[in-house]
Amino acid sequence: MNTITFLIVLSILVFIHELGHFSIARLFGVKVYDFSIGFGKKIFTKYYKGTNWSISLIPLGGYVKMKGQEDLNPNLVNTDKDSYQVLSPIQRIAILFAGPFANFILATFLFFIIALLGVNAISPTIGETIDDLPAKTSGLKVGDTIVKINNTDIKTWSQISNVIQKSETIIRFYVKRKDGIHQIQVTPKIHKSKNMFGETIYKKMVGIAPQRKIVIVKYGIIDGIFFALDKTYESSKMIFLGIQKMIEGIIPTNQIGGVITIGKVIGDASENGIVALLSIMALISVNLGVLNLLPIPALDGGHIMFNLYELIFKRKPNTKVLIQLTIIGWVILVSLMVFGLYNDINRFF
Repeated sequence: MNTITFLIVLSILVFIHELGHFSIARLFGVKVYDFSIGFGKKIFTKYYKGTNWSISLIPLGGYVKMKGQEDLNPNLVNTDKDSYQVLSPIQRIAILFAGPFANFILATFLFFIIALLGVNAISPTIGETIDDLPAKTSGLKVGDTIVKINNTDIKTWSQISNVIQKSETIIRFYVKRKDGIHQIQVTPKIHKSKNMFGETIYKKMVGIAPQRKIVIVKYGIIDGIFFALDKTYESSKMIFLGIQKMIEGIIPTNQIGGVITIGKVIGDASENGIVALLSIMALISVNLGVLNLLPIPALDGGHIMFNLYELIFKRKPNTKVLIQLTIIGWVILVSLMVFGLYNDINRFF
């Protein structure tokens, strides 16, 4: 059952990505020969409105084959009016960017559905006040439920740190107790801490920790839209940061996961309900969007880079260099896939 869920989820994400490319290509009048979910031998094909819509044997990706786009042989030039090659660099960039953008749109839509269904979150209830930090001496108590900080309404514990970091010197906490709402002023202290990558940082702290109490937070339509946009942005930012920290050597390479890890995460999420599954789908969709924008020649980001070169210098990249870079790009991608699979085998077997 988990395998079927994995294949369905991955196929949806790939379909949306390729649909982005396909839609903008057709908008610009480019003929699309093939739209395939998967690679390799085709196991199902339906010809519709000039395009072969296919499901292929290896379900780890997909592609649209446009007239005039020859990744493996850039020497093949086609100057027909419905060719990809006759488009301006800006138009080609729009087609290339449309795939990752479609993944971001899907992630935002999924986060929006999650917001309406209800988000599992840690309650903004204080479970501990920490010695030598200002919360305890300022009057915050264990059991206080934080309902507002300054002018920001608080629904979940995760909001608290962000508000504190953006606040001025004195922070006004509004906490709910049995006898009503109390306002307590706290002056945060700059304190040494660790971020999620294990790096030492200095941040404003008041000295409170949460109760391990889960609440379900449901959002209205407007708040849900802002929630979805914020989650998509934050997820994208964290993926970019993760890649940067891995390049810097801060995150070990054994943290790279492959197809087995993705399958297990999707399978585990599906067993924990629809909200968990949609959350994982949204995160993987953001991953696909971000990773495809990396400037690796075999990816959308690499092709965007080549078209930016043409746009800036008013000439196409050298064909021989283009072919060599494309081969290098594929070597990098295949190596990462093999390395991820190697880590998966060590992790799970």
